[in-house]
Amino acid sequence: MNYYKLVEILIRHVSAGWAELSRLLFSWSFRHSCSTMSFLSNFTASFPGERPPFIPPYSQFNLHSLPPISSRPTIRISPPFQDTFRVSQIGVGRSSRYSRKRSVCMTLINERLGRDRDIADPSSVLAYELVQGKLVKWSSMVVLNRSIPEPPTAVLLHGILGTRKNWGSFVRRLAQEFPTWQFVLVDLRCHGDSASIKTRGPHTVASTALDVLKLIAQLRITPRVLIGHSFGGKVVLSMVEQAAKPLPRPVRVWVLDATPGKVRAGQDGEDHPGKLISFLRKLPKEVSSKRDIVNALIQEGFSKDVAQWVVTNLRPTGAASSSSSSFSWVFDLEGISEMYESYEETNLWKVVENLPRGVHVNFLKAERSLHRWALEDLQRIHAAEESAADEGGGVEMHVLEDAGHWVHADNPDGLFRILSFSFKGVKA
Repeated sequence: MNYYKLVEILIRHVSAGWAELSRLLFSWSFRHSCSTMSFLSNFTASFPGERPPFIPPYSQFNLHSLPPISSRPTIRISPPFQDTFRVSQIGVGRSSRYSRKRSVCMTLINERLGRDRDIADPSSVLAYELVQGKLVKWSSMVVLNRSIPEPPTAVLLHGILGTRKNWGSFVRRLAQEFPTWQFVLVDLRCHGDSASIKTRGPHTVASTALDVLKLIAQLRITPRVLIGHSFGGKVVLSMVEQAAKPLPRPVRVWVLDATPGKVRAGQDGEDHPGKLISFLRKLPKEVSSKRDIVNALIQEGFSKDVAQWVVTNLRPTGAASSSSSSFSWVFDLEGISEMYESYEETNLWKVVENLPRGVHVNFLKAERSLHRWALEDLQRIHAAEESAADEGGGVEMHVLEDAGHWVHADNPDGLFRILSFSFKGVKA
């Protein structure tokens, strides 16, 4: 029996797609003996689920150049938003396992739908989530297809002890209002799903910014808007300092309730991030009750809102069916402590006062901010407004009324109105 002919067919038609290839194989096998059918059965048996690499019973034929189907990166569309915009969660560690049965996946290569497929991890840098407006047809794997232009992209970064989920509902609102845009939500190093990714020290503002630059380069995107809250605000300024590329010109940078220089703590009675980190480091890595942690934080003098927000960083450690419940922290507190020290010490005034042409930096001060904006800060920002380049760039100062430091939670409507003009009138 001429199995060499079968190999020739495999090689000749591998690019024709798996559906066409299966049809050709079936047609060929039908014309030959039934023993070949068992060969085909071995080939197709693993297709619906997790697919191990195909190893034919006739090992003298070297087919190792054929990649396993399971190697394809995927894009995840999560309900209930798939009718309006697409959400791509790039799973790291535990994140893909729990939502596996409830989700629909889409390959980045050919956009063909499939079900019950694990999320591939195209990034070893950071965990992230991609939210796309309903008019976005682009993916990073078809970047060479010039008929599909890259959509305008915004990157959003959280602050110390936060995660990308802090931006979730706000970004979905942006995607509904601006359906031609896509939004990348990032878990910074030592935070959220990125805490399980090994990163080299030192853990600084600069190294965190470099992580994000590596991620967006790997995703083959050129963001038009960078938004960073608190610690994330200094990170986006550091991105501007470090990158000639992949940042385009013009680019709008939003620094939300953070100054470029010295970090000033709030008044007595306000929540201080440094003190919060120190207290959390004293707690056990595994706890039995979220309520106990909330009560302990309140007794230590932290506000109820901050206490309830902190415990969102706790995840169950046991199986879902287990009767006993315990929780562990998703962040790396040792690394975060080092990051916060860098946040206090990093001075990026030279970036603001010597902006590249085409870069526009917007500072937003929360009216009830826990950080005291000194008169010196406001004067330097005002001076930078007057001296910045005027061709699509510059510096602006904004104040968000009726908001504390957690601007996207305290006054989301006001923040939405202020940020919206960055997304209007921008075409792909």
